Amino acid sequence: MVKTVIAALFGGSLMLSGVASGHELKVLQGFKNPESVVADKAGRVYVSEIGEFEKDGDGQIAVIEPDGKRRVFAKGMNDPKGLAFVGQDLYVTDKNRILRVGVDGQWTVLVDQSAFPVAPAFLNDLEPDFDGKYLYVSDSGDIANQGGTSGAIYRVILATGKVETIINHQQDARIKAPNGLWMDDTGEVLIYVDFASGVLYKLDLLNRHLIELAKGFGGGDGLALGADKKLYISDYINGKVFSLSIDDEVKLEKQGFQSAADIGVTADGKVLLIPDMKAGTVTWLELHE
Repeated sequence: MVKTVIAALFGGSLMLSGVASGHELKVLQGFKNPESVVADKAGRVYVSEIGEFEKDGDGQIAVIEPDGKRRVFAKGMNDPKGLAFVGQDLYVTDKNRILRVGVDGQWTVLVDQSAFPVAPAFLNDLEPDFDGKYLYVSDSGDIANQGGTSGAIYRVILATGKVETIINHQQDARIKAPNGLWMDDTGEVLIYVDFASGVLYKLDLLNRHLIELAKGFGGGDGLALGADKKLYISDYINGKVFSLSIDDEVKLEKQGFQSAADIGVTADGKVLLIPDMKAGTVTWLELHE
């Protein structure tokens, strides 16, 4: 089970091993600032396209069908970033709000900026809990200036849209520009990578205790768990993707991207999906068993 994998992540110190070489299956081009990817059970891949930064209304979600055909799934957003499915609904961080997108591509605002305890600066990644009751969201703060003092992680109660602060910079100075999130199936542990420090942390949700797991991930961006029981971490600034094994081994899996953003995996966990924001591409990378 996933929680057994998580338990293994808490071992001793982590060291960088050699460079692995996954098999690149395909690369699709022509996306406009692709930030995040998520796959559904039917094999469709959804890609958030920011469009032009700070230009409201030109952001969209593209969908790639299993046969490779691409179409616009939802449009008219501002700067859409993190994506997460809960049931059939797709949730999106859109600048300073969270949207819910139905199966028909029509969206509504689930959480407006006024619902946050503090006005959000840069809502980024999304991660649901195992039961689909909560949605965790990272606010990377003043990300251009190492997060500033506004970095935070929030929890949204999906039934009501109420927002709760889980941890922020004022409570722990290590919370600088939290980005990628990943939760185990106990609902008690949230793993996150900080864009400003490149450090991977374990956050114990019961006592808000923060533990450093590994570091050296540059501009830490996305997190995804593969069927090979490895946690994958993307480094936006250096264009790299790393893996962390259950044996506490960190490997450089793939490099050469201009900006490896918020990664995802296919439903079977065997293929890593890597959006390269600056290159405007999404890469399918077959993972090792």
